[in-house]
Amino acid sequence: MNMIMKYFSLICVFILSRNPYLFAQNGVSISHLRCEYLDHPLAVNSTHPRLSWEIQASGRNVKQVAYRILVASSMDKLNHNEGDLWDSKKVMSGQSVGVTYQGIPLQSRITCYWKVKVWTNDGRESAWSEPAHWSEGLLHKADWYAQWIGLDTFFSWDRPHDMHTRLSARYLRKEFTIDKPIQSAKIYISGLGIYQLFINGKKVGHEELSPDPTEYNKRIFYNTFDITPYLHSGKNAIGVILGNGRFFTMRWGKSPIPPISNFGYPKMIAQIEIQHRDGSMQMLTSDTTWKITADGPIRSNNEYDGEDYDATKELSGWNEVGYDDHNWLQAQLTQPPCDHLEAQMDPLITIMDTVKPKACYEIAPGKYIYDMGQNMVGWVEIHIPDGKAGDTVTLRFAERLNPDTTLYTANLRSAEATDHYIMKSGNQSWEPHFTYHGFRYVELTGYPGKPDLSTLVGKVVYDDLPVTGHFETSNPLLNQIYHNAFWGIRGNYRGMPTDCPQRDERMGWLGDRAEGSYGESFIFDNNTLYAKWLQDIEDAQRESGSIPDVAPTYWKVYSDNMTWPGAYPIITHMLYHQFANEQPLMQHYASIKKWLYYMRSRYMKEGIITKDTYGDWCMPPEDPKLIHSRDSSRITPGALLSTAFYYHTLKLMEGFASLQHLTDDSIQFAREAAAVKTAFNQHFLNTRLDEYANNTATANIFALAFHLAPDSIRHTVFAHIIEKTENDFDGHISVGLVGAQQFMRTLTRNGRPDLAYQIATNTTYPSWGYMVKNGATTIWELWNGNTADPAMNSGNHVMLLGDLVVWMYEDLGGIRCDDVQVGFQKIIMHPHFVKGLDWVNCSYHSVHGLIQSNWKKQGNTLLWNVTIPANTEAEVYLPANQANQVQVDDKPLSGEKGFSFTSDQNRIKVHLGSGTYHFTVNHFVEE
Repeated sequence: MNMIMKYFSLICVFILSRNPYLFAQNGVSISHLRCEYLDHPLAVNSTHPRLSWEIQASGRNVKQVAYRILVASSMDKLNHNEGDLWDSKKVMSGQSVGVTYQGIPLQSRITCYWKVKVWTNDGRESAWSEPAHWSEGLLHKADWYAQWIGLDTFFSWDRPHDMHTRLSARYLRKEFTIDKPIQSAKIYISGLGIYQLFINGKKVGHEELSPDPTEYNKRIFYNTFDITPYLHSGKNAIGVILGNGRFFTMRWGKSPIPPISNFGYPKMIAQIEIQHRDGSMQMLTSDTTWKITADGPIRSNNEYDGEDYDATKELSGWNEVGYDDHNWLQAQLTQPPCDHLEAQMDPLITIMDTVKPKACYEIAPGKYIYDMGQNMVGWVEIHIPDGKAGDTVTLRFAERLNPDTTLYTANLRSAEATDHYIMKSGNQSWEPHFTYHGFRYVELTGYPGKPDLSTLVGKVVYDDLPVTGHFETSNPLLNQIYHNAFWGIRGNYRGMPTDCPQRDERMGWLGDRAEGSYGESFIFDNNTLYAKWLQDIEDAQRESGSIPDVAPTYWKVYSDNMTWPGAYPIITHMLYHQFANEQPLMQHYASIKKWLYYMRSRYMKEGIITKDTYGDWCMPPEDPKLIHSRDSSRITPGALLSTAFYYHTLKLMEGFASLQHLTDDSIQFAREAAAVKTAFNQHFLNTRLDEYANNTATANIFALAFHLAPDSIRHTVFAHIIEKTENDFDGHISVGLVGAQQFMRTLTRNGRPDLAYQIATNTTYPSWGYMVKNGATTIWELWNGNTADPAMNSGNHVMLLGDLVVWMYEDLGGIRCDDVQVGFQKIIMHPHFVKGLDWVNCSYHSVHGLIQSNWKKQGNTLLWNVTIPANTEAEVYLPANQANQVQVDDKPLSGEKGFSFTSDQNRIKVHLGSGTYHFTVNHFVEE
């Protein structure tokens, strides 16, 4: 009998090893535990943080019906299932995103260890998840014992008041003794504008260009690091290098660009807290006992102009114990930049990728051009095997080449984009840390000997945001456009979304990222980045209610319009829609309301908002040498745009008010929206022709997309868009930056996905494909970026993407979030199977888990594989008229139990729960 059982067990193990699904079919597990949408944050600002998790479950139609959370003050207590901080008990709820901590009041510094288990609708109970943790930050001003230190002056080698400011980095150090065994240690630090931290000669963390840029006179971020591994008993040393970043101005006095804010000379605050094994705590703070010098190797650092580094002036051992700093100065106490110091709650900027050059060639004696093969953002590391002390290597950066293969720098404007490295003797490597460049090409001069492809390596630098999306099709051009979008988006993440990385601008223009942020949210987990930027916008709001066009306001541009500041409520809604993040809409509600009142009181006349600044920016001009069109038939009236966006914001605010149970506000917003809609149609609708204003595509698009047009004329209004696009623009993009925010979806969802696909894959001007055919590896600022005035032809912008990326994921891939059950709790899967596209592989890792949509045409048969994560549901639209055309998992749809379906406009709408499904549709019709 024992022998029989032994053989039976071996057979079972063999079967299960061949089919892991069988092994897991009774399992439910929990993963991706997050606090405030972050993995194991070391300093949380909230005393009631939000907790989230994902569920993995075998089988189908699995939903959470209850959860239990344990939060403990130690791992030992958590391991013993003791939630001394919070035991939620069993909570009957399906919520798995944004569950608010409701335990005992949390104090500064406390570390909270937590885990969760769930119960599902099929009677299963999960095991406890793996533990996670978060720590509270320094929540009160009284928690800070450290002081701001630095030197509020410049040195003889600096040129702080030149137009191209030159200010050397400051080096600070301090030695201290630890005479008890260490349990744990943290540092809370902010170095302005940016800093690098060292302990006992080792760099702490992998961050670059930290902390995030802010409205420095309103808010400063500090970063927190676990430094336990860096410390030891006895003597220790801490060192900090301060770069200028956005704190000390990059331009002084007269300049070809607007004046840039200057917040003062670099400074820092740091507090080390060491917990000893005996329970005592030791603290080291920044104060006047620290030593400081600016006479180090970084002679100048400027985000626009580059970094100058003199290796002959390296301070060997300056951040280690025993360094002779008697010639250094005493650090001085400085005025705090502002009173608000808080933990940075979005990921730090790091080196996220490396790029090896594709080619290197000599264009003149000793002058070499490197082609990185990709327009990228960051810097290069240079390797020099045999340097001569005192000689200088110069690196210049550009996005393009002139016809004679020299660098094309006209579009950099006043940005010098140049690094200088003065060599020491022998073998050496160097890279900057207090500047960055946008470039594809690097000019190298002064190099000893003959460089080769191994001499340089590119470092791609941006916020450490997880990639959440994947999009690939049978069309190589469309794939390249997506590639260009991917590189452009990540290249312009810099603790805020910037407009460009190469010239003397690099600002957070609101209008560039309105609907663009939505598309980006499919590719990157940009939730916390944009939540941070919304705070920048609110911090920049004037007392009057005016919202700037640029935030933070390093350029102070308050032009009072609706389309650029309109990004503020639009992005607020995006975070709620895509990530189920309610906090921004509650946090910024009053600020948005104040802005609406300001615009109405100043600029409304008979229901029309009369003020506009930019129009439909960068409308494709009729002359390829122009930046802006001069053809009046292409120029959408500014008042139409302002009024449409005002109406759209009112509707958003109506929803925001309802979510917060502000009934009176919701009613008032609805009433005002109705009045504005009436005024809009009275003022702009030509009732004889059923067209809006001067009948631009943009004017008609917003009448449809924002639901301003009466239902009775929507078909005619859409026909005007088609006529304008197909006839006047020969089937090309017929809108500018503003119109592009709704263009591709409006075409597709009103019955012309074929035209949208044609526009997406055009290769003649104006089009994204035209950029590709002319060598672009990112997205240009202008449709004619290769022929227009170089004053505004950045080769790495994302503003012209409009809703293209949204369209790729939602309308080609077929992954879209429901408007009511947000955060992809309910998924709408409605791809358009356009002619010319044979297959699409698309996935998105939502806050509830991985969603996949992979479809392929085989003759007149469609194969479509769909994955829906646990604790969600989906509506899947199949291109069929009758259920007998459809099989699921090789079985007739009509005969399968558990499938609910209805017919909807030549589509079969199937209601599905979680799981993976394989659909076959016979005799389907392409669109």
